[in-house]
Amino acid sequence: MAVMKRAHLEKLRLCDALERIADTLPRVDCLACLTVANAIVPLLRDIHRYEETMIFPAYEAASTGGDANLASTRRLRAEHVEDECFAGEGTEILLRIGHGERVENAEAIGFMLRGFFESLRRHIAFEREHVLPRIGVPDSG
Repeated sequence: MAVMKRAHLEKLRLCDALERIADTLPRVDCLACLTVANAIVPLLRDIHRYEETMIFPAYEAASTGGDANLASTRRLRAEHVEDECFAGEGTEILLRIGHGERVENAEAIGFMLRGFFESLRRHIAFEREHVLPRIGVPDSG
């Protein structure tokens, strides 16, 4: 399950990069904004596809007491949809900033970025604490 460990590491690196951008608003590194903007959607799309086709079915199959695992994977799948929507919005904003558009409302942009990366971190924490151990993947933290 090295794939999941690497996926979590990549998502956490993305979160760290988004946090650095949020921390420096309204002054930003345009290249960092463009780099992150170009990575967000493909990274999440690929990881989500892997989780939904490989990890979640294994987790659901490992259920020993009813529908708890199924309910969890339904919620995680819904989070994937939300994350990809936020990723699209974040990409648009970061591309505009990266191409030199002035940051008009740094507080709002920072709030949006923080909400996004904190959600990703919570998702990863749940997978590490509940999903991966159930399917036999040791702690990837």
